[in-house]
Amino acid sequence: MPLLQIKNVSKTYNNVTRALQDVSFSVEEGEVVSVIGPSGAGKSTLMRCINRLVDTSAGSVIFDGQDITGISKRELRHVRTKTGMIFQHYNLVDRLSVIANVLHGRLGQKSTLSGVVGYYSEREKENAFRIINKLGLSEQAYKPCNELSGGQKQRVGIARALMQEPKLLLCDEPIASLDPSSSKIIMDHLIDINETMNITVILNLHQVDVAVKYARRVIGITAGRVVYDGPSDALDKKTIHDIYQSGEGDLITDFER
Repeated sequence: MPLLQIKNVSKTYNNVTRALQDVSFSVEEGEVVSVIGPSGAGKSTLMRCINRLVDTSAGSVIFDGQDITGISKRELRHVRTKTGMIFQHYNLVDRLSVIANVLHGRLGQKSTLSGVVGYYSEREKENAFRIINKLGLSEQAYKPCNELSGGQKQRVGIARALMQEPKLLLCDEPIASLDPSSSKIIMDHLIDINETMNITVILNLHQVDVAVKYARRVIGITAGRVVYDGPSDALDKKTIHDIYQSGEGDLITDFER
């Protein structure tokens, strides 16, 4: 059974704005999948439907063998511990240290009291430092996050997600705010995590060349609909033009095939 199945999912806001329309696809365990499309196509809404940050208007999301579209808040909390989310703007507590932010990744598995008082086991602390080291942040472990660069902050966000011990990483524009050098570091880390930890990765990206380089499979979304789902090496300029509904030009200047 696939790790994730999206079945005929639609999402409408305020009974007017249709963000997703009858979207269906599945993702196997261990895959890396890039989702591309123009701004407003529904890519971020799709990410948020997968982990129920927003509810679908129709259809179902089946994750790890369980239909999560109608589950209780308690069940949803458990499901979210298996789904790490990486955001464009990091979503860190800037005044807290790197290690404190990373340990926050365990809050979903703790009682309310343990979370409030900030109790973490020695195993959790050791694991946090192991992940911090894996992501090249050992020297920044005790620095407040407001002293870090954008690329370092995103690595903290990845480390926090890994503390959940997830089966799936949802990466919503993880490099949109970063320079090319930092972007490469982040993407290399995500692929290493996929290969060494067998964590499935779904990437919401604007950069077509990055999507093709780092994922074997690309899903193209236009106006809330899937218009391409196939191998990245079969993606050509005509298909990209169809996805972005644009002529030859600045959207794909770095993409050559």
